[in-house]
Amino acid sequence: MAVSQPINSLYRLAVYSAWSRRGTLVWVVLCVALSTLLMWSIERLRLDAQQSFRQAVSGTDLIVGPRSGSIELLLNSVFRLGSAQQTIRLQSVRDVAQHPSVAWVVPLLLGDTHQGFAVLGTTSSYFQHFQYGDHQALRWTHGGPFQEGLPGLYKAVVGAEVAQRLGYQINDSITLQHGAGGPLSVEHADKPFEIIGILARTGTPVDRTVHVSLESITAIHLDWVGGAPLPGMRIPADQARKFNLTPSHVTAALVGLKNRSAVFNVQRWVANNTQEPMMALLPGVALDELWSLMKVGESALWGVSVLVAGVSLMGLIAVVLAGLNERRRELAVLRAIGASPRHVALLLVCEGMWMVLTGLAWGILLYWLLITGLGPWLEAHHGVTLQAWPPSTSQMVVLLGVFSAGTLASALPAWKAYRYALADGLSPST
Repeated sequence: MAVSQPINSLYRLAVYSAWSRRGTLVWVVLCVALSTLLMWSIERLRLDAQQSFRQAVSGTDLIVGPRSGSIELLLNSVFRLGSAQQTIRLQSVRDVAQHPSVAWVVPLLLGDTHQGFAVLGTTSSYFQHFQYGDHQALRWTHGGPFQEGLPGLYKAVVGAEVAQRLGYQINDSITLQHGAGGPLSVEHADKPFEIIGILARTGTPVDRTVHVSLESITAIHLDWVGGAPLPGMRIPADQARKFNLTPSHVTAALVGLKNRSAVFNVQRWVANNTQEPMMALLPGVALDELWSLMKVGESALWGVSVLVAGVSLMGLIAVVLAGLNERRRELAVLRAIGASPRHVALLLVCEGMWMVLTGLAWGILLYWLLITGLGPWLEAHHGVTLQAWPPSTSQMVVLLGVFSAGTLASALPAWKAYRYALADGLSPST
């Protein structure tokens, strides 16, 4: 009790002393607050972006595609990025579906776009089996999926971001662009599509995708050869129904197994297929591999935040040291009324701790306001869901690190004050 009383008195004195110099110290507190805000925001953004990235596809055991790079196949089939340079035969996908360990197969056909958004040709089973996040199924805000075969011809299901950014509603008519789009792309204007479904937001590439049937992709390319329309030849939309619209090739296929223990057996079976060179990748492994390529940017952001924190703490040292010479008489008076050199040093340390704690508190408050304000916008436009609270373990480590560094930064002025003698404070040199 006797020991804690002087400590409490010193802490109150440190608070009053710092408050008396608030006009100067407020900038130090602001620097600590901004550095805390930056470090916490970057750490939260890193964690939530990584989680959203890894949850882009869930419940899919294998992704089957042409034998190429695993990252290339993942980017194309899951994130709708890049262009499919190779394809696999639809018959090969059907052979995979006949494997005893396979429960379901969803073929994917990519290549066309709509107003900058990817167009995905697939079957109605896509809406039944595709999952994201923690095994969450696709949900609908309006309408529903297209039907199999000819009844689903020229019907489209759009993701939440497509509908929001382009203002689409049920029964609206849209046309697709051939290839990756751009000013020179040719539009399939003679075969418009009707929107019959709008998916709920998922925070995944599904939100930025226009979904149509495989037969629809074939129908709009009946009068095309080598990526260009045949001169003088146009097959009307109704006449296209008379043709065989089953595609011969697809980009990839999502595969679900009856038992996950058979995943490596099926993977080897696909790799050893003698009919066509194919590969089967595990989505989780490929996602981790792809995320590891982003470590450079992640480390750079983290380095910037640490640098900002270091600059703010250096500012703390500079401000305390600059004001220390002016306070030598004040410290000498404390010595004269009985304060020991240890108490004077503790006073300086307590002042530094008070400023760091205040800066941390303001930084957390600013972080909460920023995430609360920008969180919905980031989710709507970038598909990243940020959590304002509770803090993660790594964020608490950051908080403890800043506090510890701030306490250590206060030790240098405290050590200098400890060395001041009573006579030096009462009779300062001029």
